[in-house]
Amino acid sequence: MTEVACGIDIGGSGIKAAVVDLSTGEFVGERVRIPTPQPATPAAVADVCAQLLEQLGVGEDIPVGVAFPSPVLHGVIPFIANLDPSWAGTNIIDVMKEHTGRTMVPLNDADAAGLAEIAYGAAKGVGGIVIVTTLGTGIGSAIVNDGVLLPNTELGHLELDGYDAETRASSGQKTKQDLSWKKWAKRLQRYYSHVEMLFSPDLFVVGGGVSKNHEKFMPLLDLKTPMVPAQLFNTAGIAGAAWYAAQQTAKARE
Repeated sequence: MTEVACGIDIGGSGIKAAVVDLSTGEFVGERVRIPTPQPATPAAVADVCAQLLEQLGVGEDIPVGVAFPSPVLHGVIPFIANLDPSWAGTNIIDVMKEHTGRTMVPLNDADAAGLAEIAYGAAKGVGGIVIVTTLGTGIGSAIVNDGVLLPNTELGHLELDGYDAETRASSGQKTKQDLSWKKWAKRLQRYYSHVEMLFSPDLFVVGGGVSKNHEKFMPLLDLKTPMVPAQLFNTAGIAGAAWYAAQQTAKARE
């Protein structure tokens, strides 16, 4: 595997990038950020990515991964919420190639964050099925089995008791409904027990800003599966995208 790769994390407010040391997951040099263009059309976003690569001085031989805020089906964006609607049906690989001259490796941003935890964070060295969930405005998810990603899972949208799970159990709902840690933990218990029943995971990793307060809710949960807080936060999307790009590029060369 290549010693370094570049990760780009595309968000609704900013597009961030860095070169990543693949042995540690740490950034080589600075992280650069450019505000997400408005409107965030495919061409405008791809042009920003080209600027970031130029700022970082990323050579042609360095793999580039792109963490994107939607599912990515064989390079195609099926639907989009946080960027311009014109992304729907767009092939992100083709757009990036046209505007940057580079073949990039795209993946869902929650998947990128999950892979970063597997490669460098809380689940490093853990075999079997690892489920990484991000508790935020919604619930993001990534499922990895022995290092192999099952892409584009949307476990935040599991139906529970007639509700979309994230409308009950996300940390955004905890804030919106002013739930105590104890009341929120009851909702988390229902959610994680259901996910546990469906997948029989070996480890849960819980991310999102609220995981910094993990001692206030994790001890209240009664699960068979071990649960640990995420270790990577703002760096996860970039590091995971870079790691995945290096992995996929190495496979393509075999």
